[in-house]
Amino acid sequence: MADTGRQTLPLSFNVNGSRYDVEVEPHELLLDVIRKRLGLTGAKRSCDVQVCGACTVLLNGRPVSSCTLPAFEARDKDVLTIEGMARDGKLHPIQEAFIEYGGFQCGFCTPGMILTAKTLLDENPNPTEEDVIEYMNGNICRCTGYKKIVESIVAVGKGEVS
Repeated sequence: MADTGRQTLPLSFNVNGSRYDVEVEPHELLLDVIRKRLGLTGAKRSCDVQVCGACTVLLNGRPVSSCTLPAFEARDKDVLTIEGMARDGKLHPIQEAFIEYGGFQCGFCTPGMILTAKTLLDENPNPTEEDVIEYMNGNICRCTGYKKIVESIVAVGKGEVS
């Protein structure tokens, strides 16, 4: 094969429990790798400057903006996308709550909201409305569905959704 002059880096990482080995360019973003190479389209490109949360994925259990994170920063780490939240055909309780309580409208921001909510509930299993509002401040819903989003997350903490 002819040398294209492009520099690539090997990237081995786990996504939703599966191991992937890909070659990435140094400037390639995690969002592009998971969407274009792995076909996982839950994380969305929106602001490209880490302010909206639409591109949120979990990297070793912490929310990150995949639209600005170089893909090679995920090497040897675990990435969780919205596609990996359900287990054995059963939605995660946060996903169930968003459905039951109407915590979504158009759905564009929903994957990032759910993944961020997961980290909140992992750290604080029974958050107050104020806790949720503060923790979720980096996720924007352009449909103004915040009230239902907060209710959904609080309901999971209270055990109202299984």
